[in-house]
Amino acid sequence: MMTDHDPQETEEWTDAFESVTKHAGTERAAYILQQLQMMADRLSVEGGQSPVHTPYLNTLALSPDYPGDVALETTLEALFRWNAMAMVVKAGKFAAELGGHIASYASVATLFNVGLNHYFHAATDEHGGDCVYFQGHSSPGIYARSYVEGRFSEDLLTRFRQEVDAPGLSSYPHPWLMKDYWQFPTVSMGLAPLMGIYQARFLKYLHARGLAKTDNRNVWVFCGDGEMDEPESLGALQIAVKEQLDNLVFVVNCNLQRLDGPVRGNGKIIQLLEGSFRGAGWHIIKVVWGSEWDPLLAKDTTGALSKRMMEVLDGDYQTMASKGPAYFREHFFGVSPALQALVADFSDDDLLTLTRGGHDPVKVNAAYKAAVEHTGQPVVILAKTIKGYGMGAEGESQNTTHQQKKLSPEGLKAFRTRFDLPLSDAQAEAVSFYRPENSAPEVQYLKQCREKLGGHFPIRRQQAAVNLPMPELSVFSALLEDSGKKEVSTTMVFVRLLNILLKDKAIAKHLVPIVPDESRTFGMEGLFRQIGIYSPVGQLYEPEDAGTLMYYKEDEEGQVLQEGLNEAGAMSSWIAAATSYSTNNLPMIPFYIYYSMFGFQRIGDLAWAAGDMCARGFLLGATAGRTTLAGEGLQHQDGHSHVVADTIPNCLTYDPCFGYELAVIIQDGLKRMYADQENIYYYIAVMNENYHHPAMPKGAEAGILKGMYLFKSLQGGKKDLQVQLLGSGTILREVIAAADILLEKYDVAADIWSVTSFNQCRREGLAVTRQNRLHPDEQHVPYVTHCLADKPGPVIAATDYIHAYADGIRGFVPQTYVTLGTDGFGRSDTRSALRHFFEVDAKMIVYTTLKTLADEGKLTLETLKQAAVDLNIELNKLNPIQA
Repeated sequence: MMTDHDPQETEEWTDAFESVTKHAGTERAAYILQQLQMMADRLSVEGGQSPVHTPYLNTLALSPDYPGDVALETTLEALFRWNAMAMVVKAGKFAAELGGHIASYASVATLFNVGLNHYFHAATDEHGGDCVYFQGHSSPGIYARSYVEGRFSEDLLTRFRQEVDAPGLSSYPHPWLMKDYWQFPTVSMGLAPLMGIYQARFLKYLHARGLAKTDNRNVWVFCGDGEMDEPESLGALQIAVKEQLDNLVFVVNCNLQRLDGPVRGNGKIIQLLEGSFRGAGWHIIKVVWGSEWDPLLAKDTTGALSKRMMEVLDGDYQTMASKGPAYFREHFFGVSPALQALVADFSDDDLLTLTRGGHDPVKVNAAYKAAVEHTGQPVVILAKTIKGYGMGAEGESQNTTHQQKKLSPEGLKAFRTRFDLPLSDAQAEAVSFYRPENSAPEVQYLKQCREKLGGHFPIRRQQAAVNLPMPELSVFSALLEDSGKKEVSTTMVFVRLLNILLKDKAIAKHLVPIVPDESRTFGMEGLFRQIGIYSPVGQLYEPEDAGTLMYYKEDEEGQVLQEGLNEAGAMSSWIAAATSYSTNNLPMIPFYIYYSMFGFQRIGDLAWAAGDMCARGFLLGATAGRTTLAGEGLQHQDGHSHVVADTIPNCLTYDPCFGYELAVIIQDGLKRMYADQENIYYYIAVMNENYHHPAMPKGAEAGILKGMYLFKSLQGGKKDLQVQLLGSGTILREVIAAADILLEKYDVAADIWSVTSFNQCRREGLAVTRQNRLHPDEQHVPYVTHCLADKPGPVIAATDYIHAYADGIRGFVPQTYVTLGTDGFGRSDTRSALRHFFEVDAKMIVYTTLKTLADEGKLTLETLKQAAVDLNIELNKLNPIQA
């Protein structure tokens, strides 16, 4: 710390600055500070940089008048606290395995309720509604509030975490399970901060494009201080600043404690977070101390109190909060005579009134008001609270409190007494729910608060008000025809398809192309000039390629979301667009195209959250498959995305080989998601390999969508040498080549099946199997079985993915079934070399087919050995999975 060698001069400077602030205003004072900072930089003044941290005090010195009745709100909050606790305890009594959390809501209750009473708008004709990401572990408190409002019955509260046999309440915010209630799933740590940033940006995007009025809407993200250790929590902070998201408010519940113990026991998490957010360019509001501290700080003329506040570590603050007032007096104030004198006339009960700022509605309201009025920057509110606040000796500020599921009879009565609840000892011990009569002043007040803000909250819109008119398949007629001499990739077909949709006046404005800095890789750079890249400030520079046809064009009304090298951010943008039908009553059609290897394995948690949120849209895994991305190597080559994507129940996955298959799938997806409003989304693999595309076989549409259809039947061959060959994606072309070799050299005739989705076939087969098991008198045939039932010979399947992908339909194939796949690490080489290495090329398909026929006694072993020589099959080749 620097030494003050001339205190008198320092005082003159500070007096002058105070005078400027008083007479010219804070804006003028800020300008002077900025100019002094710039001068210090020019003069290379060491230590002249703006401080990353401010004192461990409240940012706002004054609190505006409270907009409501603090006394009534305190009564209501006590009811919410009790009923939230009762839900968890009752669930535990029903079955200890159900679990639940008491302490998280206990710490965040005031932060939630000030917002719900005075700031969080529901959607109305005049207001589109705010987006609120509630801290996930605190869901019981939101349910408890809905109970007091009359939205939930007591019976429903007793079914917390019991959703199977009757309607119940989800453990955490899950839109899929409570479709008319929760807006966003938030308990997967770190995703809410990331998704919230891109949700706020998407609202700005819609407003800039003139599609929706969103300038009066805010996005609120409630998260825990422990959650901020997740890379996703802090990873996109600079995006919020770059995009000027002054509609975004983070509220970090700094109860200083994570699941097992202190977040920063040896430090101060609020100060650390302040540095991170300030460094990124956010506006910081710290709510550290409650109003009861203000008189003490005013009396502290020596600065001893603020110095002590700063020097105490978070681990010590937790101990002081858990040990009671006498311990607090000794270890906080007892270190110096000056501090002792400040509380000399304080009883132990008086010390208990010295609350942390996050439990003081007046301080919280001041922060919220300042946050929503701030412009030009996103805002973070760092609010200090106590985990387990109100749980007393059985949980308050204790390391074990996150796992606390119950209280003793004495603890229940103490909780009741602390919050002055009108419950008898018997009612407290029975953990009885309590809701005043509907006519009670506090209930009427609660309803009035929500009426002013548009109605119940949280609340979720399940369907958009209008169905978008979707194009018929005939619109894509050019993609259904033979490509002639022109060889194209399915990625190029997708770009052509997207351009066709952009010419459709009914839906063009609803399209949201999303790319993570790979537009040129995917041949999409033509969209730059055509529809522009969204930027909140437009294009302030002249691009280097301004004279070219497809120059890089940023525009305030741009339609493309170019997310840079940021797959998680791009997926968050996709989620915001894919759920716009719900959050904005405006269906948007997002197409997010990316390297398939950097999809589900990198952002799988977000993809799962998208399913929970009932997202609707298209994910395009480009350069898909283990062997189609020839030279890039191990970390770029995808052999498992379809297997991972299939874990998401409402994600439909397809691996088309030809342009007409892609057109059929996307056209049907548009109809299902935007005309019929089904809660599904699509993962479609597209490739970068150029080849000829045939015309669509007549009547193939239904099979394409079901996941399998007969592409071609080769005539001839010996009567007992017939086989069924299955292929998907680009490996279908290897299957087609193998069929030609089998017929020409070995007199084996093959039916060739294009399997556009092994996953869809597997799901349908499982559904039919279940139906048959439960209804033995109504037996049905799985689709795969139906396709292959009367077909001769064994079945051989080859894909560009691991064996597990094609193995999914094994139980529904009535014949001998053999699969070829690409298990193992990828590597760099040509496509032909890679397919040989992974044993999915035409020659290996031929050899595998002959081996299977030999196993069935239809070919001699000598014929098979000669085939191995003719086909140059390396019988002692190292297994690819070991290489």
